[in-house]
Amino acid sequence: MIAKKVFYENKQLEHERLELTDKGTLYFLGRNLTLKNCTLVLKVAASNLFIRDVRFTDCIFEVKQELKNHQQWIRASLKGCRFKGRLSGCDFGHWPGYGKEPEYQLGSIEDCDFSEARLDGCRFHGDPRTLRFPKWPCFTFLDPVGKSRELSTVQWPGNIGPVVIEDLASYPPSTTALTWFAPDFAKRSGCTPEELKAVIEQFDCIVY
Repeated sequence: MIAKKVFYENKQLEHERLELTDKGTLYFLGRNLTLKNCTLVLKVAASNLFIRDVRFTDCIFEVKQELKNHQQWIRASLKGCRFKGRLSGCDFGHWPGYGKEPEYQLGSIEDCDFSEARLDGCRFHGDPRTLRFPKWPCFTFLDPVGKSRELSTVQWPGNIGPVVIEDLASYPPSTTALTWFAPDFAKRSGCTPEELKAVIEQFDCIVY
């Protein structure tokens, strides 16, 4: 079966509602696309969603199906946007060196609100001070690369120390924040959220 393709490109849309929900459709956002004050309803897998050379300003993203391992946000400019729903393994902002094509240079994120989202293993490249991260049971490492040595000075429960903390130093230097969802994070790591939180509370570089 050949998938249907829907393109949004070379235009400016304002106060529109885009329903990207058909599982048999490939959605292409870009090139040269500007969305302002729009609502985007996402209910497709990451493999059905292509983002390239897009400027999102004051948009709302309603993620109705968990969006997993979607790196293409780094090919978009996100300003004043709000995210709702579940996202895991996603990257946001400008990731220098990821790609040399022009759309990778466009990547940025500022003044965005993730307080109504559930993030797990999501990384941010850019100034985290302009962002609103979700509260507990999500938690966010600020400057995870720079703080990796400090974070390794304590005993973490389960296998978090050797599996997660020791790996932080190998992250891209541009990574300024990293957010996890405690219940799933703890389950994978062989501990409880309560044990995890007891260690998190010791660090100013972790917000929750």
